Amino acid sequence: MSSTALIAVGGNALIRNGESGTAGEQKHNLERTAAAIVQLASRYRLIVTHGNGPQVGAALLRTERTSKQVYSLSLDVCDACTQGEIGYQLELALRNELGRAGLDLSVATVITQCVVSAEDPAFAQPTKFIGPFFTAEEARERAKRLGWTIARDANRGYRRTVASPDPIDVVEIEPIRKLVEAGILVIAAGGGGIPVLRTTEGLCGCEAVIDKDRASALLASKLALDLLIICTDTDYVYLDHGTLMQRPIRMAHSREMRQFLKDGHFPPGSMGPKIEAALHFLDEGGQRVVITDYKNLLEAVAGHSGTQILPARSTRRRPETAKKRKFAFIDRMRKS
Repeated sequence: MSSTALIAVGGNALIRNGESGTAGEQKHNLERTAAAIVQLASRYRLIVTHGNGPQVGAALLRTERTSKQVYSLSLDVCDACTQGEIGYQLELALRNELGRAGLDLSVATVITQCVVSAEDPAFAQPTKFIGPFFTAEEARERAKRLGWTIARDANRGYRRTVASPDPIDVVEIEPIRKLVEAGILVIAAGGGGIPVLRTTEGLCGCEAVIDKDRASALLASKLALDLLIICTDTDYVYLDHGTLMQRPIRMAHSREMRQFLKDGHFPPGSMGPKIEAALHFLDEGGQRVVITDYKNLLEAVAGHSGTQILPARSTRRRPETAKKRKFAFIDRMRKS
């Protein structure tokens, strides 16, 4: 198989800062993201994952407000609905962009379930914010009426919190593998996948959301992909982000990034899960992780921009081989 990569696209692919999230805005943003992804489609066999935070919040809000007229949807079903919704829009944008680029490449969206453990401590302490903001009075009413867990989100108000357990397996891993091997551009694990539990009666959906980057790292590791690309809203990962001492990380080994994480440079609510996902992928044998925004995607994958994270020098997975392959790829990119 030729070189393989997974691109994890953040929520800003659909709704950017300052936008209201209209259908027109989301369509325009997806077209820009698709154009960036297609630039890599001739060089890699690709899997694309995506976030769904605003969309699953909207789905839950529609369910709440129409509960007296239509049947309600559980959180796992809302996860599935948004996978289909965003997968369709992203597939449409990619197909159109591939056509404009003259690339004869098929695209397929796979509704993906990710297995979580019922013993995961996240179920005892729901911390993942979803949905709209409420006043204190509105929050108390919903907590009482709907049994929600509610918490204050910074200084902006109160929001529902749900469990965000770690994914431990991907149910559709073999169909995804076959599609990638067949040369099809695959969209999978949208929103981190639909959380399911393994029970004595089979798989069972549960009320949770899975971090998109953690699910992406798991999927990339299980498929033994070469490269994990985390496409977010920043050009680099920064140390001392938001301060006068802010500085970009251009290249680092996993051991250094693990120490930066331990030192508190990457908060849990922002860059932390992305770095944890990157480290998981490298620990499992991945060759390289790139973190950047869609504007710098091609340059970052070529090694000229973005944050490059490589395996630790002492890893048992022969990092010198990964490094040679990395620079061989950069040479090919420069010659192309």
